[in-house]
Amino acid sequence: MKYYIGIDIGGTKIAISIADETCNIIDKVKFFTEVEFSDNFAMIISEIHKFQDKYQYKIEAIGISAGGPLDSEKGLFISPPHLPNWHNINIKKRIEDELHIPTFLENDANACALAEYFYGNGRGSSNFAFLTFGTGFGAGLILNGKLYRGSNSQAGEIGHMRISNDGPLCFEKRGCVESFCSGAGISLLHEELTGKRLTTKEIYDKAEIDKDKEAINTVNISSEKLGLTLSILIDILALDRIVIGSIYTRSKGIIEPVMMKKMNEEILEVNRGLCDIRTAYLEENIGDVAALTVAMQKGL
Repeated sequence: MKYYIGIDIGGTKIAISIADETCNIIDKVKFFTEVEFSDNFAMIISEIHKFQDKYQYKIEAIGISAGGPLDSEKGLFISPPHLPNWHNINIKKRIEDELHIPTFLENDANACALAEYFYGNGRGSSNFAFLTFGTGFGAGLILNGKLYRGSNSQAGEIGHMRISNDGPLCFEKRGCVESFCSGAGISLLHEELTGKRLTTKEIYDKAEIDKDKEAINTVNISSEKLGLTLSILIDILALDRIVIGSIYTRSKGIIEPVMMKKMNEEILEVNRGLCDIRTAYLEENIGDVAALTVAMQKGL
């Protein structure tokens, strides 16, 4: 049996998992992300040593899933906005020098795409996209059965694409996809429309449970923009499946009718019915499985 370590690095917490070759998670630990990289790095190494001491397994590889921008080939954090003191940090080299275990770094959207492709609702697809639709909005792309990173590891930043002349300022660009299809964007959009600042969860609860007209209007605008975004993705890439996480997975019932109507209005007729839209299968565990999949695929 082979064993792997997955490290899911977020702006508020870091989770480290150990799993076997079937991606069965044996143990997991998580802790708050510290301000200084050196403090985080010391904790990561310490916790992996604890796993090694506890289980006495030979670790085949370590996978890291984290927000970008990053260079997955070099294993380098470039300038992640949620980790301001991690700029120009080669975490791959640091860990390999310390532990002598092959280590692989991947953008979190790409890592989630790999996880859903191998273990979730991306199985059986050849041309597939995973859309985060959480705090931010990004895409991980599997094209012709291979992870597509682009020429500089930055492919899939669809959240930055402008789809409107107005809208909330997100991702340093007003009216981009993330302005309408992210937790931060939806909250700002609702405030612009109503003058009321609510969390995205509160907005969806009001729309779904209370049938609040203002909340429904905000959700419908977001859902239309999501449908437009899907039509662009499908027309450009001829995808056969898209899996959407977080907000869509939790609130598909209220999002899907408006989203699909707009998508089918905008998409090329030849592409209607081409792509199957699904919720994330691994939603609760996707961060852990994503990091572990990066280790198991060893930089696919």
